[in-house]
Amino acid sequence: MSGFFNTDIGIVVLTVLKSLALMVPLLIGVAYLTYAERKVLGAMQMRKGPNVVGPFGLWQPFADALKMMFKETIIPSGASRALFVIAPVITFTLAVAAWVVIPVNNHWAIANINVGILYLYAISSLGVYGIVIAGWASNSKYAFLGAMRSAAQMVSYEVSMGFVIVTVLVCVGSLNLNDIVLAQRHIWFAIPLLPMFVIFFISGLAETNRSPFDLAEGESEIVAGFFVEYSAMSFALFFLGEYANMILVSAMTTVLFLGGWLSPLPFAPFTWIPGVFWFILKILVCLFVFLWVRATLPRYRYDQLMTLGWKVFLPLSLLWLVVTASFLEIFGLLPHA
Repeated sequence: MSGFFNTDIGIVVLTVLKSLALMVPLLIGVAYLTYAERKVLGAMQMRKGPNVVGPFGLWQPFADALKMMFKETIIPSGASRALFVIAPVITFTLAVAAWVVIPVNNHWAIANINVGILYLYAISSLGVYGIVIAGWASNSKYAFLGAMRSAAQMVSYEVSMGFVIVTVLVCVGSLNLNDIVLAQRHIWFAIPLLPMFVIFFISGLAETNRSPFDLAEGESEIVAGFFVEYSAMSFALFFLGEYANMILVSAMTTVLFLGGWLSPLPFAPFTWIPGVFWFILKILVCLFVFLWVRATLPRYRYDQLMTLGWKVFLPLSLLWLVVTASFLEIFGLLPHA
């Protein structure tokens, strides 16, 4: 069997199996994240949330998916049909493609490439195209305004996220995500790089258009933003893409700052617990904070959103990058790739 996997066909089969082993749990996780969000929001607002379909409402995500599959996809008469259909596919595909380089355990990644962090940053930067295309192709002023808001928002916060990532790379000396996790064996980067950790996570909220930065879909002034004209499965792909991006940002936060699959309790009797368990647990904690923020914070004004990105996060992340690099250089701790 090992000889088969060394052939060209075997490599393709192995890659497909790896992809399925990652994609199936991811899609199930995306489905149940929608259920978890409604349950958490319900608990925080003193109501029950989904509780009818199945025990404790556990079959609700499948009921929602079934409903979406059988609804009619309506394309506005003035819309650019090809782009209108392609936009949600781009958004969802990019959200899924980024997981190729995420290591869920030591060397457990579909593609353990040496420039994994650059691949992640490139994929996250491309995410804005699906939203802009959707807003333009819908031929609606509300959708177009939402797309412009989202594009400006994502571009603005990508700059500070870039400086945060560079700071981590300066500390590690490698672009490989596996190496970044292993560099946190003694101390998670969330402790020495606490300001960058906070900036990265809040920027992740803005990148995924989540509360309190959901200006792109501000219902109170632009109905529903860039996907106001979408319905059925095309709407579902945008919906799934948003939640897949939430899980992706949580995974990136875990890899860059929370030690990835490394145990927070490196002593017996916790050493037998597999790394995948710790990786998933840390992602769930980050996702809970996503939901907690949505339940408690009001939406920012647009000028506040831009001010926070350009006048607070950008100077602070640049300053901390310089301070970190200077500290490592002065004390001879600067790693060499």
